[in-house]
Amino acid sequence: MFLRWRRRDAASNTVSVWRSGWKCYHRAVFEDPHRRQLEAAVAKLKESLADDSQLARRSQRQELVRLRGVFRRAASLFSQDLIAELKACSEVIGPPPTPEEVLASVFGYPSFRPSQKEIVDTILSGRDVIGILPTGAGKSITYQVPARVLGGTTLVVSPLIALMRDQVEALNEVGIKAMFLNSSLTLDERNDALASVRRGEVELLYVAPEGLEARVGTLLREVDIRLYAVDEAHCISQWGHDFRPAYRSFAAQLAKLPKAPILALTATATQEVASDIANSLGMRSPAFFRGSTFRPNLHIFAVKKGGRGAPTTRENIVKLVRERKGDSGIIYCLSRKAADEMADYLRDARVKAVAYHAGLSAEERSLAQDAFRKDAVDVVVATIAFGMGIDKSNVRYVIHRDMPRSIDGYYQEIGRAGRDGVRSDCILFYSWSEVVAYDRFADEAGSDDVAQRLRTQSREMFRLAESERCRHVMLAAHFGEKAQACETSCDVCLGNSDLPRREPSKAASPASKIAPRVREVPPPAEAPSELVVLLKSLRKHLAETRGVPAYVIFNDATLIAMAERHPKTESELLSVPGVGPKKASTYGPAFLKLLREEAGLRP
Repeated sequence: MFLRWRRRDAASNTVSVWRSGWKCYHRAVFEDPHRRQLEAAVAKLKESLADDSQLARRSQRQELVRLRGVFRRAASLFSQDLIAELKACSEVIGPPPTPEEVLASVFGYPSFRPSQKEIVDTILSGRDVIGILPTGAGKSITYQVPARVLGGTTLVVSPLIALMRDQVEALNEVGIKAMFLNSSLTLDERNDALASVRRGEVELLYVAPEGLEARVGTLLREVDIRLYAVDEAHCISQWGHDFRPAYRSFAAQLAKLPKAPILALTATATQEVASDIANSLGMRSPAFFRGSTFRPNLHIFAVKKGGRGAPTTRENIVKLVRERKGDSGIIYCLSRKAADEMADYLRDARVKAVAYHAGLSAEERSLAQDAFRKDAVDVVVATIAFGMGIDKSNVRYVIHRDMPRSIDGYYQEIGRAGRDGVRSDCILFYSWSEVVAYDRFADEAGSDDVAQRLRTQSREMFRLAESERCRHVMLAAHFGEKAQACETSCDVCLGNSDLPRREPSKAASPASKIAPRVREVPPPAEAPSELVVLLKSLRKHLAETRGVPAYVIFNDATLIAMAERHPKTESELLSVPGVGPKKASTYGPAFLKLLREEAGLRP
């Protein structure tokens, strides 16, 4: 029975009785239940310490942060014994991992690529960043690594569903908890995802810019967001080549969400576009990093259409594709009609090809995308509507049947080849007739300024194709960068005559000779070794079993490194770039078995 306040003549006695009763009542009703909850939470934290994986340590570290917050608000709930137990837990859990530790232990890479480390360190210091890195330079690592270091949730704004799905699958394969929210989810899947986010279980949450409707926006205001990553950030700029109004809507939503550093990423942005990105997102004195546009693994060739007695463009394309049988490639066309006709022509030539453009239904586009992701078809013939939503690392060639409308668009599209760093070909067919076609589009722009910009862009692209300067130097100059001639990665530097030819591989050695020959259209690079072919076959089988794209298991560069190093133990396998502990545990036994068997067949 608690003392109750009763009116008395002696004021001091009345106050004393009231205070005494209130203290007892508050302790019994409020403090004791909360203290029991805290004791249960600490006991659960102590039990979880047996799991010392990075993912478990991240959850434990977040629980410690939560309990410290409770202590700051209500220190009286913590007994000395409880405080001592939490200190002991803190010593076992240890500090957050360093970026280098995450890169090696999660992703399996020994070091960062150029500009990655600088961007990661700046983000971890709490500063906003604009990063302009070429496609294939590892932009996603610059927010995936901080996501594990920072804890909480990293919100990633991404433009297309397929890109979200690719990255979420790849992250889950390496042991990072990632999810996406978009229109492809059923109501139950969406509710489950929202519940996981609310519980703080999601390290990276991918959303479309238009997807922050009232319910999701309200939820995110309660989430512990530590970083905002805006992918394809050029879409927010009215001066960019792919402006999307939905990105502007997201920028308005940012002001209502928890404060955290902003990382804006794109492969192409002039200084004008970069300034527009910073202003639109409300970035505070952002650091600016521009990686080199030069990707030596991309071999660029330009072939002018026409010529008396010369093969037609589509005949040349079929020849190119046949020489690259089994490789994944993208062919870009100016119109939907051209894409459909080119796909039909390839299928008639017994090439596994599919068309992709905005004229197809959503279901047809989705089926085409999935078939390409899972290597069910070799070639996608598409308009510019295809590609930005694909994170496929093993695209070995990009062919432009028609000249793109701008250098920015061209650089984005060829960047979809060779994301894994392996030699890939970029072949452009062009003519002045395409400049004329783009002029007609410009006449319909509705604005004189926009029309003039479109005309200027197409002529810049034509000049690049016609130029006798190194292709990579020309691309670098367009983006304000000075570069040395590539010497071996474009037709100009090769003199249009000493072009590489794919020779049949001899045994498993990567040292097959490359013989020159004169021709207008380049043949592919050297064929993969027999061991690489076997490793790819195993990868495809494992991917089909797990229902994921093959490149999510291991990319081509990792398989080539396996063939060269020939690991025979798990520790040796972990030294191969791209093999982290999670993948070594999941896929290592199958790959080591094949490698050991192959070694046993050697003399």
